[in-house]
Amino acid sequence: MKKQSGFLFFAGILIILILSLSSSVYYIEPGYRGVLNTLGHIDQKTYINGVGLKWPFISSMEKMDVRTQTISAKTSSYTSDVQTADIEYVVTYSLNQENVYVLYENVGMDYRAKKIMPILNDVLKDVIGKWQAQDLVANRDKARVEILTALVQRLDSRFFTDITFQFINIDYSVQFEKAIENKVIAEQLAQEAKNNTQRIKEEAEQKIISAKAEAEAMRVKSQALAENQKLVEYEAVLKWNGVLPQYMMGNGSIPMIQIPGTK
Repeated sequence: MKKQSGFLFFAGILIILILSLSSSVYYIEPGYRGVLNTLGHIDQKTYINGVGLKWPFISSMEKMDVRTQTISAKTSSYTSDVQTADIEYVVTYSLNQENVYVLYENVGMDYRAKKIMPILNDVLKDVIGKWQAQDLVANRDKARVEILTALVQRLDSRFFTDITFQFINIDYSVQFEKAIENKVIAEQLAQEAKNNTQRIKEEAEQKIISAKAEAEAMRVKSQALAENQKLVEYEAVLKWNGVLPQYMMGNGSIPMIQIPGTK
C-alpha cells in the first residue's frame, strides 16, 4: 500500500513537472510575432519567431500574423447623383512588426473589425460620394488613388503599413446601366451626324473652290482670246480635225464652219 502511494505521488510530481515544462516553452512560427501576456500584463516588446521560455501557467504567448493580410469585400455606396454603386474591392496591408505588442495592448486581436473596417467604410463613402455614377466608371483609377491616399492618411501608421487598394468591380442597377448605354449610343450617333455634316460641308466648299477656279480660268482665257486674234486662230487649229471644208471663203481663210456636201 505504501509502495502504491509512493508511486502515485511521484507520478503526480512527474506529471506536474511535464506540464510545467511544456507550459514554460513557447514556439512562434515564421511569419508571426509574439506578445507575452502575464496575468494581464503585456511585456513591452515584440517577440520574434522561434523557441523560448515563459512563466508556466501564468503567462501566454499571443501570436500575431505579420504577413501581408487581405480584405476582400463588397459594399454599397451612393454616388453624387444618388445612384447606388455596388463596390467589390480588395485591400492589402501588413502589421508594423515592431509595434504589435502596442496594437495588442490597446486594441486586441480583433483590430481589423475595430480599427480598419470602420475607417475603410467611411473612406469609401466619402470618395464614392464625390463622383457621379458614369464618371466613376470612367475614372475608377483616379477614385482608387483617392481612396488609397485617404486610407494611408487615416489608418494608424504605428500599426499598419504597405497598404494597397484595388477595385474589382463597380456595378449599378440594370435600369441605370441601360440608361448609360442609351446615352452612349445617342452620343455616338450625334457625333456620326456631326462628322457627316462636316464632310458634306467640306465637299461643298471644295466644289465652290473648284467652280471659282474654273470660272476664273474661263475669264482669263476669254479675255486673252478677245485681246489676241492670233490666239483665236491658234485655238481653231487645236480644234481642227485635219479635214478641209468643202466650201472655201475668199482671201485664203479657213472657215470654222463646215458646209456638208450634197449628194
